[in-house]
Amino acid sequence: MESVETTSLLPAGSHLHEKKENRYTSSFPTALVGAVAIIVVATFFRGEGDNLFHSRTRAHLPSTISPSFPSDFVWGAATSSFQIEGAASEGGRGASIWDTFCKESEEHCNGDTGDVTDDHYHRWRQDVQLMKSLGLKAYRFSISWSRILPMGVVDFKTGDDDTNIQGVNYEGVQFYNKLINELLESNIVPFVTLYHWDLPQNLQDRYRGWEDLKIIDDFANYARVCFHFFGDRVKHWITINEGWTVAIHGYEEASNAPGLLGKDIGGMGDPYLVGHHLLLAHATAVAVFREEGYYNDGKSVIGISNSGDFRFPLNSESVDDQEAATRSIEFQLGWFTDPLYVGDYPKSMRDILGDRLPKFSSDEMKLITGSADFLGLNHYSSAMASKPAKSSQWGGYWADQFVTLSDDRSWEKTAMGWNIAPEGAKGILLWIANRYNSPNIYVTENGVACHGTNFEQSIHDTERIEYLAGYIKGFGEAIAEGVKLKGYFAWSLFDNFEWQYGLSKRFGIVYVNYTSLERTPKDSAKWYKAVIESNGNKLFSNPS
Repeated sequence: MESVETTSLLPAGSHLHEKKENRYTSSFPTALVGAVAIIVVATFFRGEGDNLFHSRTRAHLPSTISPSFPSDFVWGAATSSFQIEGAASEGGRGASIWDTFCKESEEHCNGDTGDVTDDHYHRWRQDVQLMKSLGLKAYRFSISWSRILPMGVVDFKTGDDDTNIQGVNYEGVQFYNKLINELLESNIVPFVTLYHWDLPQNLQDRYRGWEDLKIIDDFANYARVCFHFFGDRVKHWITINEGWTVAIHGYEEASNAPGLLGKDIGGMGDPYLVGHHLLLAHATAVAVFREEGYYNDGKSVIGISNSGDFRFPLNSESVDDQEAATRSIEFQLGWFTDPLYVGDYPKSMRDILGDRLPKFSSDEMKLITGSADFLGLNHYSSAMASKPAKSSQWGGYWADQFVTLSDDRSWEKTAMGWNIAPEGAKGILLWIANRYNSPNIYVTENGVACHGTNFEQSIHDTERIEYLAGYIKGFGEAIAEGVKLKGYFAWSLFDNFEWQYGLSKRFGIVYVNYTSLERTPKDSAKWYKAVIESNGNKLFSNPS
């Protein structure tokens, strides 16, 4: 199998390596670009790592095994509040760190803002009817913390009178009430994310946001308000979306809000501390959910959504490369998942980082262990991993891992520069099942930005159909091998504000004209509707 080492390993973005358009590689100040090779890694995957990594050579199951999706499989699509709502200064909403970040510099967010985006705040009813017409069984969306609590803080305890809670924006509560009710009336199950990156700016100003312990109680208080007002109808909760991205892109690379460089590369950000606080905030919110009566109906569940791309060893016979592949996954997915199922960070991270990695107290270990009823997986891409020839002369997260990432020559790339490697979809699910004793999993994000630039190219998105078909097939094959995958959410329902790329990258299965705000289902939306109607069987009986 031929492969090529990545030519640029210092992107500022979102996904696998390729200059600025790589989701899971690093970005440094311009002066450092080109000077550092990506280095990443972990201890050898316990158990069946060797067999798992050999799966790179078998993209499909033997003919004796027939992939299929369970009859109760959940088919949906996903969005997030800042990316689609707009109405940034309407309805009592407070500013978020992304409002500030986008307006600090024209170099941020492609010069775009979240002021309007898809204008979902005013078009929610027609958007839900569009979801219904597309046959969606579930819709994953996030609540804007600053739309519910404009200043980010509240003093509310379960059982208190809820008619005049100081700090609560009741216009925001009413907006989400209407959205949730419309979804349920349309037989669409709401999956609600509490935090998808839009931290209230006031909390960043007051104590540097996720870098301070105060954030843990403030997040739990915010979660309590959401559970109180929406928990009678919302039965599927996700605490935090992609803590890895929050920590690395926001506090190491400065490519996402609040835009801080890591302290090990000349800045002030502390990504490992941020990750620690994100996990403790998750666990504390789950404790509120479980201990204050929101969990007692026998139907409600709560989990987290973590980033998880797969790594294949560059040389599948090399123990060094196998260890590098595992270590790379551990430094991303394992960082935010091991504590939930094992009670501590991966051993590889402990060994490499030492005192730079915060420690859990015994009480915190009890709090966080078992704090997820399911694992949400956001999976987009894969890379080849190998042991570097020598240590990097630079510090920081990417050097810490001691791994070189590269591409397989056969992989095509998305408009983001991310590798299209559907065999990794099965690989990452098997890795999770083996490592964490087969937890319930939802794929909470999976999708692609295509190369088409005009309207006609965008709506006739064969590239997206091929991508989704390949990945969903891989997920189905993992189910056939015993993985407990419960549902799949395409990213994204709509073209929307793609963070540091602004409105320049389109992930939606529905095209949005950002001038008229007209919605047009793409060919992929019609294709996905047929997949849902067949419960995925279409994928294994007809390649298109």
